[in-house]
Amino acid sequence: MVDSPRVSPILENQRPRPTGALIVAIRRDVDARDAVRSLQNQTQTRVLTSSLAEAHLSGLAADAPVIFLEEINVAFIPQQVRAANSTMMQTLSADETVVEVRPEFYLFKQQEFTDTSDATWGVAATRALESPFTGRNIKLCILDTGIDRNHPDFVNRAIVDRSFVEDEDTDDLQGHGTHCAGTACGHPVRVGVPRYGVAPDASLYVGKVLNNRGFGAEGDILRGMSWAIDNRCEVISMSLGSTVREGEKPSVLYERIGQRALDNGCLIIAAAGNDSNRSFGFIAPVSSPANASTIMAVGAVDPNFAMAYFSCGGLNGDGGEIDLVGPGVGVFSTSPAPQLYRTMSGTSMACPHAAGIAALWAESDPALRGTELWRALKKNARPLAHPPRDVGVGLLIAPMQGLAANIV
Repeated sequence: MVDSPRVSPILENQRPRPTGALIVAIRRDVDARDAVRSLQNQTQTRVLTSSLAEAHLSGLAADAPVIFLEEINVAFIPQQVRAANSTMMQTLSADETVVEVRPEFYLFKQQEFTDTSDATWGVAATRALESPFTGRNIKLCILDTGIDRNHPDFVNRAIVDRSFVEDEDTDDLQGHGTHCAGTACGHPVRVGVPRYGVAPDASLYVGKVLNNRGFGAEGDILRGMSWAIDNRCEVISMSLGSTVREGEKPSVLYERIGQRALDNGCLIIAAAGNDSNRSFGFIAPVSSPANASTIMAVGAVDPNFAMAYFSCGGLNGDGGEIDLVGPGVGVFSTSPAPQLYRTMSGTSMACPHAAGIAALWAESDPALRGTELWRALKKNARPLAHPPRDVGVGLLIAPMQGLAANIV
């Protein structure tokens, strides 16, 4: 008998709510026609074959038929279809062609922790201030709660945006997405505002995948990820996630969409999560989707390069390790009007630092795309005096002139 992993009651209470739908991953060697036929037999309903591109255009609404995404062999079974058959999950689990069947969950913005430390220390610590690169001609996508396009620092900027949240436009009423966009590539235009954006000249793409309350269904997040990949965004930043248990494996869904990104020259970077309380010796595992082996997981450090007390750790293997860390405590960036700026903390803040640094490396050498960009970031990180469980290979560092040719 295998013991169940010990789970903090607090952490367990933070686990996200299911949407009522199911996600089913089929073996990669199963032909799409056979998979559709099997799903039709199992669900006794119509199965619509769709590409990821069609999925992000048409949506994965609760009243849609079963949708099979042929590029990654993953199906979404809507709530009403599942409700019609109480044993559907067990039946699908027993099917030899199925490698994973699980509820679809809501994912949440990584909860921020307010602080009042130095405003722009993160831009300096990553050496972005010294780098000759600014992210020019690199597409950087923020998948979050949207953006305040009327903010003085964004109002005249060319932004490609799209909402994947039903009945909500891309306007950021929550504030999390605007802060992350500012850290990754904000370009201050107001007198007296210091530089806070890592890659200020990057081409900004914004996908609203979390609603105005700060959470979103996995189907909406998948559509945003697909949209960013289809637009060939070299860097995709996701400061969102859901808690996982110690010993829990990454979702096949994110393993496959992360690999699709890498295959298309894109790198997905995700916040590791804020579920730890290191002050009391409790370290939580890296959250999903950052725990996927095909998605880069970023933890957080403070201005003294000590571990942020909330930053999750690499307790799980198979992708659940920390890859790198970034500045995540006392981070000054943009906020929707009327506040305009605020200081926040969290791995949500470390993630867009990493995305900005990735954009600088991508600009420095056109060969640095997808997996090669990932390798460059890790190879050039600054080592820190912490276990790899906490910081991976170290702190993200921006490229300097003449370094790009010697990185791989």
